Amino acid sequence: MQPFDFFMPSRVLFGFGRLKTLHEQRLPGRKALIAVSAGGSARRHGYLAALEHELDLLGIAHVAYEGIRQNPDRKCVMEGARLARQSGCDFVAAIGGGSAMDCAKAIALMMTNEGDIWDYSQSGRGGKKIPSNPAAPLVAITTSAGTGSEVDPSGVISNDDTGEKTDIFYESMFPAISVVDPELMLSVPPKYTAFQGMDAFFHAAESVINTKENPIGEMFALKAIELVARHLPRACRDGSDREARSQVALANTLAGFYMLCTSQHSMEHVMGGFHKDLVHGAGLVMISEAYFGFFARRKAAEIPMIKMARAMGVSGAKSGMDFMEALHGLIAAVGCEGLRMSDAEITREELKLYPRRVHEVLGGDITADPLPLSDEDYLSIYEQSYR
Repeated sequence: MQPFDFFMPSRVLFGFGRLKTLHEQRLPGRKALIAVSAGGSARRHGYLAALEHELDLLGIAHVAYEGIRQNPDRKCVMEGARLARQSGCDFVAAIGGGSAMDCAKAIALMMTNEGDIWDYSQSGRGGKKIPSNPAAPLVAITTSAGTGSEVDPSGVISNDDTGEKTDIFYESMFPAISVVDPELMLSVPPKYTAFQGMDAFFHAAESVINTKENPIGEMFALKAIELVARHLPRACRDGSDREARSQVALANTLAGFYMLCTSQHSMEHVMGGFHKDLVHGAGLVMISEAYFGFFARRKAAEIPMIKMARAMGVSGAKSGMDFMEALHGLIAAVGCEGLRMSDAEITREELKLYPRRVHEVLGGDITADPLPLSDEDYLSIYEQSYR
């Protein structure tokens, strides 16, 4: 067994109604920048008001930044950081899905460091600097079950000027407190419940096939796969199913505890860099069967895939192809079977530009795939996935 590190500094408050107990915690500052997505759903559903009430109970001042877009970009980050500094905020409270939490982490980093967020990106065209100071503290309140962003130190940020979408992550970006309250997820529509849940599934599935996986990571990942396969179809059929919502929320957090993504995530980040409105989970589904099928046909990950198939309920699984059948069934069961790249305005011609970018973005560890993929292999997976 290879040596490994495991570090989880975030305090997780899990369960229905846990947002209403936030005032019982010692929060990490005196004035919060509340980071919220621009769509307004957190305000419409009363989640923003609930967070503001919790802060008021503690006598903590706050100002809201509601300019975070889906697939947040460097401009959102710098606007939020500027507002935080001007307002005298000393910590960030993010409420929303992965976009809000990812952007909030980057905002927290830029509240305490000079320059532009892209100075600290390690991607192809990033500045590759190391921050001089730790990020400001963060409280992360997730309203979706998909990204695991409430328990990891990573923020996925886009740069429209360079066409990049990449992870920016430093240890100080771990949330201090994470609230996973499934009550906040009851309003998520079926389509997005599916996209988010499949994102969590692939966090786990990529971790299991990852050649650098370890026993702790595999433990979290296989349990997450089991819970998604069993409960996500229920949550998609009936969003008011509280048990299903709880189990999918737990799967998401477990997958986020030790996320070892492979090149599938990098491949999707390339797609998202070209198409900023592409929903991340949808992009992953689009390429997933060709991606995992590449390794299954070559018997490159038989034992990990058999473990995943069994976690998904295939008791007699004997090969990677059993996992492929289970994966196809899950995608169909959550209503994602008909997803097409062309519906996201991806053209077949532009796929030729993608393989080079896989090496430049940070999404997953492309050196940890069960087999090394060439640029020709990446292109083949994209082309097989195209509809």
